[in-house]
Amino acid sequence: MATAVWSRTRALIALAAILVVSLPVARAPAQPAAAPPAPVKPEMVESCPGLIAHETPRAIPVDFRLTALQRSEARITYIGHSTFLLESPELVRIATDYNDYVKPPILPDVITMNHAHSTHYTDFPDPGIKYVLRGWGPSPDKPARYDLQIKDVHIHNVPTNIRSWNGTTERHGNSIFVFDIGSLCIAHLGHLHHTLTQQQLNEIGKIDVVLVPVDGGMTLDLDGMVEVLDSLKARVMIPMHFFSTFTLDRFIERVKDKYTVEYSESPSIVISKATLPAKPKLLVLPGH
Repeated sequence: MATAVWSRTRALIALAAILVVSLPVARAPAQPAAAPPAPVKPEMVESCPGLIAHETPRAIPVDFRLTALQRSEARITYIGHSTFLLESPELVRIATDYNDYVKPPILPDVITMNHAHSTHYTDFPDPGIKYVLRGWGPSPDKPARYDLQIKDVHIHNVPTNIRSWNGTTERHGNSIFVFDIGSLCIAHLGHLHHTLTQQQLNEIGKIDVVLVPVDGGMTLDLDGMVEVLDSLKARVMIPMHFFSTFTLDRFIERVKDKYTVEYSESPSIVISKATLPAKPKLLVLPGH
């Protein structure tokens, strides 16, 4: 009797084991497949070395910086009209729109010129100037082209057209000169008479500081010049070619809701990539 009971018990145990093995295994809910990583978007290549810092922006008057320029810095001094003196850490000195009337107090190593009228060029530059860069070529079909490395400064130009006195167009009579100094790209628009094409913007490259004519008549009208500034996206814009306080104020009134406006007490500033403002700023230097 006991043997029969034990046999039935073993049979029941075996049957239970079979049932357990045959039951479906409970599984965790399936997780959705991870999304593939988003493709990296192409970005504009910086045309100057250095990183854009996120610290509070500042432009330092040269009066308070009597030491030599650091490798990342450039000094910009407004001489007047469309003439600036640009200085590099290795003491390359550049005068823009050099002419017979408005000149820097020292002899520059490099001068740039434009063909609009005689306050933007000279036919008789000082023979001691090593590099004379005329912003126009020998003919409308042969524009000026420069691609120079002078110590720690690189210079290239982008030709643009200007209006002639008789109302016609002088093709390639103006050049936008671009200077890579320190960690900065600085563009001088010269006597710009029209907005820029995509090709011209590509040739100019990424700009940190732009020197911009703001007269609103002799060069480009105010709306057109604002369009140029919007397309360049420079962090610092320094006005020039404004003749009078009235003309300057008219331009400032036009842009004050778009850009921060700051007035410098000194005509000279020392600036670098690290001191660029977080938002675009119009920096007014004393001059005329």
